[in-house]
Amino acid sequence: MSFHGADQQLTQHSYYAATAPRGVGHAPLQSNVECDVAIVGGGLAGLSAAIELADRGFSVVLLEAQQVGWGASGRNGGQVIAGLACDQQVIEGQLGLDASKRVWGMTMEALRLVIERRERFDIACDWQPGYLSLAVSARKSRELQAWQAHMQRAYGYDTQWIAPAQVPTWIASPRFHSGLHDPLGGHLHPLKYCLGLARAATELGVRIHEGSAVTAIEPGNTVRLLTATGSVRASHVLLAGNVYLGGVAPMLAKRIMPVGTYIVASEAIEPGLAQSLVPSQSAVCDTNFVLDYFRPTVDHRMLYGGRVSYSTATPANLAASMRSRMARTFPQLAQTRVEFAWGGFVDISMNRAPDFGRLPDAGASKPYANVYYLQGFSGHGLALTGLAGRLVAEAIAGDAERFDTFARIRHRPFPGGRLLRTPALVAGMAYYRLKDLL
Repeated sequence: MSFHGADQQLTQHSYYAATAPRGVGHAPLQSNVECDVAIVGGGLAGLSAAIELADRGFSVVLLEAQQVGWGASGRNGGQVIAGLACDQQVIEGQLGLDASKRVWGMTMEALRLVIERRERFDIACDWQPGYLSLAVSARKSRELQAWQAHMQRAYGYDTQWIAPAQVPTWIASPRFHSGLHDPLGGHLHPLKYCLGLARAATELGVRIHEGSAVTAIEPGNTVRLLTATGSVRASHVLLAGNVYLGGVAPMLAKRIMPVGTYIVASEAIEPGLAQSLVPSQSAVCDTNFVLDYFRPTVDHRMLYGGRVSYSTATPANLAASMRSRMARTFPQLAQTRVEFAWGGFVDISMNRAPDFGRLPDAGASKPYANVYYLQGFSGHGLALTGLAGRLVAEAIAGDAERFDTFARIRHRPFPGGRLLRTPALVAGMAYYRLKDLL
């Protein structure tokens, strides 16, 4: 299934695209080349791997079908958050507590890695520290407190509890009952960050080619990637194309579901009002299964995301419906115009855990040893993609222990096959929406 047509429409009114000049692009591949490692996908995961591999002395060619940061990496909510999209107890149940602690430790490394790369490569991307996770009811509050206690006890993860009486000092909204604050999280301008990583990779010798969609993969001791106007032969390959690899890696596509999510950015707000909405200027998520996420920007706008869709068509009246959600959270913004509205597709796995591994070989009992993939970030990938690229680089360099910890997480295809899996997911999400309401 292709999402390019829908995505072209969704990128037309992106606040990120409007505020992150691209400068000179990268020419399409026009010849047959060779390298140590070929990467498919010019988002955060692919660029992170390219930087890590170049640091280790590998020659790297990166192929991007559209432009660097064109997909989820350049359109997301900009929230840099610890952990995974699934609850940590999902990992405990599969791998045991000790391995789950190692996974959690790596997600904390992912947060530090964002800071390190910003500083190392001098990437100006509007970084703001602080993350708020807020409960909308007493029941949700009890669940969040239980989670906080477990994470402190089992993982040593400390966060600040926000009791109901303290909520107004953290957020000027009637929606929220209580919550917690994590000073290690934060938010940034994802497209500026992604373009900064691309610049850094190029300076390290990585050859990036935009407008170079891979049309076929020919596995072997060396792997050959074909495009419309050239080819790349490499000893190792990383597939980091997210939901856009279905045509060349259909065996991976059935393990993730592309789910649309949508964001608006308000017009510039009076600075005093903007500061008062979230005094700490933190990123914010509610704790609903089908959640809203939002954050202030450096130019005094409210960037508000939420609403999910299982169709490749943009929802009708997107800006108006998202503006209504924003005003429900912040009645102070009821008369504030929405200036930008956009969306994109998140690669959700069945259990919302990341899906890292080696490409399955349909004709053999073992996967291809030299073709890696990264997917299934499930809307929680801004920090984790950076770590994922590092883990692949470690594996290619000969130390696969950390990569294989993630690869041990079991994943199932979405039920229903091509025709029924989307209706099945719609029914499942309707159930979770009802739970959120109750």
